Amino acid sequence: MTRKAASHRLEFEAEAIYQYPEQLRPWLASLPNLPGVYIFHGESETLPLYIGKSVNIRSRVLSHLRTPAEAKMLYQARRISFIPTAGEMGALLLEAQMIKLQQPLFNKRLRKNRQLCSLLIRNNRPEVVYAKEVDFSHTPNLFGLYAHRRAALATLEKIADEQRLCYGLLGLEPLSKGRACFRFGLRRCAGACCGQEPVEDHQQRLLTALEAVQLQCWPWPGAVAVVEEGVMQKQIHVINNWLYLGSVSELEDAVTLCSTPPGFDSDGYKILCRPLLSGKLPVIPLPVATP
Repeated sequence: MTRKAASHRLEFEAEAIYQYPEQLRPWLASLPNLPGVYIFHGESETLPLYIGKSVNIRSRVLSHLRTPAEAKMLYQARRISFIPTAGEMGALLLEAQMIKLQQPLFNKRLRKNRQLCSLLIRNNRPEVVYAKEVDFSHTPNLFGLYAHRRAALATLEKIADEQRLCYGLLGLEPLSKGRACFRFGLRRCAGACCGQEPVEDHQQRLLTALEAVQLQCWPWPGAVAVVEEGVMQKQIHVINNWLYLGSVSELEDAVTLCSTPPGFDSDGYKILCRPLLSGKLPVIPLPVATP
């Protein structure tokens, strides 16, 4: 780091510390320049105010924006704690897990969504299915993750409008057998409903449009250990069905975390799917428990 850059950094940190409430300043000195999770605590010892993550805990805490909502949080905060991780993946996974378990007052995202749904193509027709009823980790032909039914149907309507698909064949509106839908007369439907185009072509355009958001089934028979090497530590993340079960430092300890609760974790899927399937991190299948 150049002398000028170091001076600028010191000025930045001094300014950030100056803007923090008095009661938080003693906690800033110990913040590390490491990836991990940080927690703002209020009066309660068990219910945190806010949980965040970063590849650099110190930098992120010091650069928090001063929005009205955040100013309120900072005013209520009494101390700051942190948990270093090996890298960004560990920070993402731990943050999501902690927010779901502890429900911090000022975290608006990463909370469990009981209406989580997807589009399932069954008998050549899409239908909305819910994660609480269908095993999203092992069910093929699922497309997209949506916060609620309205969002799933809105996506389907958007695709239909872009691809000139039939609302009736998609189940978005009633369709009389052998008769064209209303949108065909407006040239917004290519006519699969009335024989003007093959139904197979209609179906292929739908699947092509949905291809980018197709959910990947869990590709291993059971839990796996994902090795993440950091500057200061190595972590072995235990994952099953896209669900983060915890981290250990030694591989032989991973089997103690393999018990997997039911349900589908959309945040775990979004964090893990691409890195695990890309092969960029070592993935070690763990022994499958026998009944």
